[in-house]
Amino acid sequence: MDTIAEQYVKLVLALGQHDADYVDAYYGPPEWKKEAAGSRMALDDISTRAKALLTDLARQGATAAPKAARNDEMTELRHHYLERQLSALEARVRMLKGERLSFDDESRALYDAVAPTFPESHFQEILDRLEKRFPGSGPLVERYETFRRAFVIPRDKLDPVFQKAIQGCRERTLRHVTLPADEKFTVEYVTNKSWSGYNWYQGGYRSLIQVNTDLPIYVDRAVDLACHEGYPGHHVYNVLLEKHLVRDRGWVEFSVYPLFSPQSLIAEGTANFGIEVAFPGNDRVQFERTVLFPLAGLDATRAAEYYEVQALVDQLSYAGNEAARRYINKQVDAAQAAAWLERYALMSHDRAMQRVRFFDQYRSYVINYNLGKDLIRRYIESRGGTATAPDKRWAEFERLLSSPRLPSELK
Repeated sequence: MDTIAEQYVKLVLALGQHDADYVDAYYGPPEWKKEAAGSRMALDDISTRAKALLTDLARQGATAAPKAARNDEMTELRHHYLERQLSALEARVRMLKGERLSFDDESRALYDAVAPTFPESHFQEILDRLEKRFPGSGPLVERYETFRRAFVIPRDKLDPVFQKAIQGCRERTLRHVTLPADEKFTVEYVTNKSWSGYNWYQGGYRSLIQVNTDLPIYVDRAVDLACHEGYPGHHVYNVLLEKHLVRDRGWVEFSVYPLFSPQSLIAEGTANFGIEVAFPGNDRVQFERTVLFPLAGLDATRAAEYYEVQALVDQLSYAGNEAARRYINKQVDAAQAAAWLERYALMSHDRAMQRVRFFDQYRSYVINYNLGKDLIRRYIESRGGTATAPDKRWAEFERLLSSPRLPSELK
């Protein structure tokens, strides 16, 4: 298994030479990265080697493995993980060679999952409720944006608010999760990106978190980004994988993170669900009302009102998937996809155009955020990690973050 794992890492690095977005993180042997850059393996060769490794894995699974290994759940998960990650790699090679998959076929091949399809009527029912909340003339999205302007974090207060949100998320995480003493991350503010935030894991328990300031940042994004990118989201996920799988077990395959793979659904799903884990129930509104709203100079008496509206708007999250599905399947063009997002996802025009640029760059990756969150929630709650059992919820959450479980195994 270790030999296959090493070859898998080298194939991921080789594919990264053809796809700048593919290798999200790598902190394995530096010479492997140099080797990949120097040899620049052809796509056909990468595909051939991936298929050969899949054959080796299948043969290994069919032969008499040591009894202890067969009875070790983590070893079995590792085998399945390598199999699906290699299969996704091979699918990504086909895409880079020009093969075009439908939105659902692509997400199944890359992320081991397919998002449900919703009709326009599903979103319209939610929009009808918002119409009652924001009566008036003109497009609903404009009335909603007028409401939201009162909750924009001023540029000069963005970093203090974000740092305080990080502190709150970290404190809550450390009450339940043991992290290496030297873990940390730095924050940068950037522009001209298709995403709102990004965690670049560096290895050595370090991350670089970038926050995109192209568009106004609303107060809810402080906790969202601090949890999602930091604690207990991407930073904690990568730290725990490095500690428990790479360093403790010597599983080198986890020293590389291929973005277009099943691992991303686990990463994005846990990062989004982690917000609820860190701030269950009314804890978030209370924290924001007493800490973040005053720090941002916003009216703290409106915190509950803001989150009541956001809870309703959040029910439109799958509208983004529908826009991406139609766009990737060439049922609509970029302008039509943006218009669909404005109408059914209540995105401003600029935010909708930014989202379409995300579709261009990352395609069916969008399912990892909302479907991932829903799958993670159901999995953890099925194991007793409900909102009424916070300690159990944290324990199951940490256990999942520290394991190589696949999306199709979240049952």
